[in-house]
Amino acid sequence: MIVGYNMNKEYYTKHLDDFINDTTTTDMSTIYKLFEKYLTKQAKILDIGFGSARDMLYFNQNYDVYGIDIVDGFIENAKSKNLKNITKLSVLDMNYYKEFNAIWACASLLHINEKDLNEAFKKCSNALLPNGIMYCSFKYGNFQGERNGRYYIDLTEESIKNYLSDTNMKILEYMITSDARPNRSDKWLNVILKKIEEKNN
Repeated sequence: MIVGYNMNKEYYTKHLDDFINDTTTTDMSTIYKLFEKYLTKQAKILDIGFGSARDMLYFNQNYDVYGIDIVDGFIENAKSKNLKNITKLSVLDMNYYKEFNAIWACASLLHINEKDLNEAFKKCSNALLPNGIMYCSFKYGNFQGERNGRYYIDLTEESIKNYLSDTNMKILEYMITSDARPNRSDKWLNVILKKIEEKNN
């Protein structure tokens, strides 16, 4: 399954309040703009690993938003903000099929083991309607392993392609950005994927 699944879950449970406070006010306007230009009005969005619920709250203003996470504290926090359609679920356990116009996976798939990442992208593709859009982000680089109490896989605009085989998804565009949080020097790979419309045989 997920290398570091328990490690990551325990980390976020232990550091729940600090993480929520650290990420809630992060300015995501540039990335929202990148994503939203591909959305139609009333799009149905799945937020994978919603964490502090910052992005769910934003998208909930204009779209039909669903969210999954594995951390009980994040789920309780989201529900306390009156967000609906919240499910305790890992991306690798998803069985959605052609249900969503778009997927938002902000700094969440980066915790999935290298051997499971292709399967995670397949699960996401299955969840999307034909021509659906997916946003995902990873720390930029080639590192894989434990970092500060969590498991990470870092990717580049080239290495992400290794995990998209047989997913029916292609890269529309990518953007490399600096970390929007204060006192952080990380670079981020932000990618927009599109599910290719299936052809009838």
